[in-house]
Amino acid sequence: MSGLETATVGQPLSTLHEKGSYEVADFEVPTGREEEWRFTPLRRLRGLHNGTAEGDGKVLVEAEAAPEVTVETVGRDDPRLGRAYRPADRVSAQAWASFTEATVVTVPKEAVASAPTVLRLNGEGQAAAFGHTTVILEPFAQATVVLVHRGSATYADNVEFVVGDGAFLSVISLQDWADDTVHVSHQYARLGRDARFTSHNITLGGDLVRISPTVAYAGPGGDAAMYGVYFADGGQHLEHRLLVDHTEPNCRSRVDYRGALQDQDAHAVWIGDVIIRVAAEGTDTYELNRNLVLTDGTRVDSVPNLEILTGEVAGAGHASASGRLDDEHLFYLQARGIPFDQARRMVVQGFLGQLIERIEVEDVREKVQAAIEAELER
Repeated sequence: MSGLETATVGQPLSTLHEKGSYEVADFEVPTGREEEWRFTPLRRLRGLHNGTAEGDGKVLVEAEAAPEVTVETVGRDDPRLGRAYRPADRVSAQAWASFTEATVVTVPKEAVASAPTVLRLNGEGQAAAFGHTTVILEPFAQATVVLVHRGSATYADNVEFVVGDGAFLSVISLQDWADDTVHVSHQYARLGRDARFTSHNITLGGDLVRISPTVAYAGPGGDAAMYGVYFADGGQHLEHRLLVDHTEPNCRSRVDYRGALQDQDAHAVWIGDVIIRVAAEGTDTYELNRNLVLTDGTRVDSVPNLEILTGEVAGAGHASASGRLDDEHLFYLQARGIPFDQARRMVVQGFLGQLIERIEVEDVREKVQAAIEAELER
């Protein structure tokens, strides 16, 4: 059966998200009782959370850059790294302390990329690996960046997006790992004045995948749209923990994540934290999570949290819903001669397709659609 949580956290979000450090020792080893770890099966993290992860694993990065975009491999002493964030938990700090090379993507001032820039991250075995990616859009630049994760890995990484004043960045992150992969990733976006940021997280593969996207504002007028699609099969744990931290006035954010679950012990977790701080007057924000439960034996934990510290907001709200296929929808289709299995697929495809259609890169969009169809065929 599915479960649904809608209670807010015990301590204020603004307090919960204030900590941050690049030092691993500044974070206690998680026990599973902490708010940020209570849904994650720590025993399945292979030591990424407590320093016991072993091996010299590899996740190779292949880049296909647009003509206007520069992609570099740099050492950890590059001054461009670490500009957009501080690690917020022990795994993120461990990833920061452990990577040896980073990928830096730069879009020059006022440049408009004529094609997507694609980074393909390919895991080679289950030995522990750590990575770092920095994407920098200089003022008034525009670009689309695609991250494709495949292969087998035990992998922790940080990805930071620095979006300059008036710039626009669209990010598509596809987690299409092999069934034996563990991936813990933190994605941080810092938006300048009047910057726009759109992200699509599509999580389909892996044994345990935990993605933590964060948006923070460095100037007024920023606009962020965060979309997500996930499909959990038997035994999979797919977790998305979002934070939108409104610190500047007159900024906007929209969050829409949707998932489907089938088979025994499929587990989906969605945490959506939004903070509107005292200085963030005129904020307009809304977050939504919906989950479609296809079989017995699954579990959903969906927790939207909203903390408002100013009385001057343009709009703020959140919603969460998890349930089974609508019998009326299925009956309507079957009454018109459509077999049950096909009707079921059509309903699920329509439910997730509203977000998949937003993916502007045709090749990625078609691959995601095909992957969803393959999941349903199973």
